[in-house]
Amino acid sequence: MLDKFRKAKQAEIDMLHAEFAQGRIPAAFNGERPSFIDAIRTHGPGAVIAEFKPKSPSKGQLREHANILDTAELYERHGAAAMSVLTEPEYFGGAPEYLFMARQTCRLPLLRKDFILDPLQIAQTASTPASAVLLIARMFETSAELRDMVRLAKSAGLTPVVEVFDEADLKRSREAEADVIQVNNRDLGTLTTTLDISRRLVQDKAEGELWISASGVDTRKQVEEVATMGFDAVLVGTSLMLAENPGAKLDHLTGALK
Repeated sequence: MLDKFRKAKQAEIDMLHAEFAQGRIPAAFNGERPSFIDAIRTHGPGAVIAEFKPKSPSKGQLREHANILDTAELYERHGAAAMSVLTEPEYFGGAPEYLFMARQTCRLPLLRKDFILDPLQIAQTASTPASAVLLIARMFETSAELRDMVRLAKSAGLTPVVEVFDEADLKRSREAEADVIQVNNRDLGTLTTTLDISRRLVQDKAEGELWISASGVDTRKQVEEVATMGFDAVLVGTSLMLAENPGAKLDHLTGALK
């Protein structure tokens, strides 16, 4: 699955390198970048990162005519701590431009969620209003490669959120100096989700780290459970995008709707 995503990003990476060879480097965004970490700490434990995800590889189109302008405003109004924005077009229906559009209607810290493999993608992210960028640990061959990307993101003013699926990924993320860990509860082989992955990995949480549980969280009870485990936040995408009333669903997840 991840190899398929890697191949899908190659054309974009090649384009960025072609532009770089011609002296065109994305200019850094000079607007406000709200702190992703501070927002999670303020709302946590159990802060909700609400995701805009038009489609997914496992479920296809999630919400017809999904509008990021309305969604961003709704997420902020209903208590999200931050917003995750899919920018991968082929499998998730996203676009980098969505980061600029989200900023038009909300002031939440934005996490760029994509398959980031190349330093020029970090530069591209830094040219947007994103506050954070997702890095998937196992998409890098060595801890040193991941560490370079973590350091580059931080130097660009971005919070690197390093996603892990198992103990080996977690070890690599620690070697890469990651301090924001996102545990993905999805089995990449079957695409099923289980909170058992979060339950197992969080036992190794280190002092000072910020942890996010992602995928498979659908109820307030689950949010409370992972908060009790030690997670600072949950990332929720599919259930919000499929909800008949996303605002009410977010109220339920945050605990505002009893």
